[in-house]
Amino acid sequence: MAHKTILEGTNPRLRSTSRPVRKINQHILDVLDDMGQTMYEERGVGLAAPQIGVFRRIVVLDVGDGIMELINPVIVSQEGQQREKEGCLSFGDERGYVLRPEKIVVRALDRNGQEKEYVGTGLLARVLAHEIDHLDGVLFVDKVVEWVEDEPADEAE
Repeated sequence: MAHKTILEGTNPRLRSTSRPVRKINQHILDVLDDMGQTMYEERGVGLAAPQIGVFRRIVVLDVGDGIMELINPVIVSQEGQQREKEGCLSFGDERGYVLRPEKIVVRALDRNGQEKEYVGTGLLARVLAHEIDHLDGVLFVDKVVEWVEDEPADEAE
């Protein structure tokens, strides 16, 4: 495992659409491991592969229940709405309120190639939506409805 450099929000590559993972091989497993280590060392709760310059549909997250690794995640359904404070590892100390679904259902492969379905509410729903947006080149700053000035976030990305 290796800590990876996170691309800064001004990097135009973060606007790229990531390609699906066709085969889970050692390279993909190494990317998952590197992403997990980087996310933890940066004290984030989620990280998408494009943030470390890997333009594949891979996400890792941990909202307090252990690491979740999602390959080729797809949003199956979403409902409700929540307005909460967000940040992003690619944007340093910038924080803002974003509208996200209150509940989200995501289907993805795990590191073993098994399809799983994840149901998230609250923070988990926010992180899933935030990280999947990264895979499509959508950044949280695109969705901020109100910026937070000089106040640390309750949760970082």
